[in-house]
Amino acid sequence: MGQSLTEIAQTLKDANKKVQLIYAFNGTGKTRLSREFRLLVAPKEIEENERDEEEQGLKVLYYNAFTEDLFYWDNDLYTDSDRKLKVQPNSFTNWVLREQGQDQNIINTFQLLTNDKLTPQFNENFSEIRFSFQRGNDEINEIIKISKGEESCFIWSIFYALIEQIVGILNIPEPDERETRKYDNLEYIFIDDPVSSLDDTHLIELAVNIATLIKSSPSQLKYIVTTHNPLFYNVLFNEFDRRDNRFGYKPDKSKKWLLEKFEDGTFDLKYQQKDSPFSYHLFLLSELEKVIQTGNIQKYHYNFLRNIFEKTSTFLGYDNWRDLLPQDAQEAYYNRIINLSSHSKHHGEEVSIINENDKRVLAFLVGEIKRIYSFKTGTSTDLIT
Repeated sequence: MGQSLTEIAQTLKDANKKVQLIYAFNGTGKTRLSREFRLLVAPKEIEENERDEEEQGLKVLYYNAFTEDLFYWDNDLYTDSDRKLKVQPNSFTNWVLREQGQDQNIINTFQLLTNDKLTPQFNENFSEIRFSFQRGNDEINEIIKISKGEESCFIWSIFYALIEQIVGILNIPEPDERETRKYDNLEYIFIDDPVSSLDDTHLIELAVNIATLIKSSPSQLKYIVTTHNPLFYNVLFNEFDRRDNRFGYKPDKSKKWLLEKFEDGTFDLKYQQKDSPFSYHLFLLSELEKVIQTGNIQKYHYNFLRNIFEKTSTFLGYDNWRDLLPQDAQEAYYNRIINLSSHSKHHGEEVSIINENDKRVLAFLVGEIKRIYSFKTGTSTDLIT
């Protein structure tokens, strides 16, 4: 029987673990879960400005899609030369930038995740940021508008600097000796999909840095991290499943979950008990088996199928995943998968239902890959418990 996001949030709160890691597809409801969790831990009794509430005693700090709403672009439509990212007034950014002077740490983290020549330039009151490539000569650097992925990296870099500051402050046992009492009541930091546009190398580095920072936090502060990225999840899983004597961290301080959304709009949070991360390709195959049974096949399911073929071909040493397709109509199957998967990279981006023939093709190919390559699957519950 499915649960509401409020009930899922209550489960997370009751778990009482130092860190909880959650995997879920895009579109499942991770961002809404972060809001529900925040309202559960720190409910509003009256409508009030959130900035005022932050000043009164913050209990939950979260990074999610709403965090990026604090930043917006002035594209200088008149001269098309002075493009800048502007910051909405916010007590967090004011504290990190103006009071703590963390701009250099933010720049270092941003360049670590993107390009060591791509440099943010803050204005005097830290309300605007311009970006340019530093070339190490006297050439005047053009102000550019960075990509959406780079923008996400920059916003995460600010939030990461904030977390580092908070961890350092709360690691001081005596509250009266802390540089600020602003975060004395902080109970949770909720991180929802921090940077999803990174290449594998930077994504691994990001996961290790987050895990190390959380482990170095011996205070009562708790963390919840959600992601749709299997590599990011698996790296964090392994990091939190490993004892770290530097910080006195033990694996029993963590808990790992899988969040699923049902057709009726309810949810299920499954505890992952295995000693290693789930096999992502088997999980996708199980998802395909379920939708084949129900007939509720949509375009993004072809992306799942393509992902399975790509991972299998890499494991078996094939140069191209098309070589795994049935030989009798290999090119036709390949073109159909390419056509139906190329516009739906994530679970929540495309919901259009495909025609009956494409449903039959998907069911046939799932059966063939299981038969030829001896995949053994069950329900998604079997895969993670």
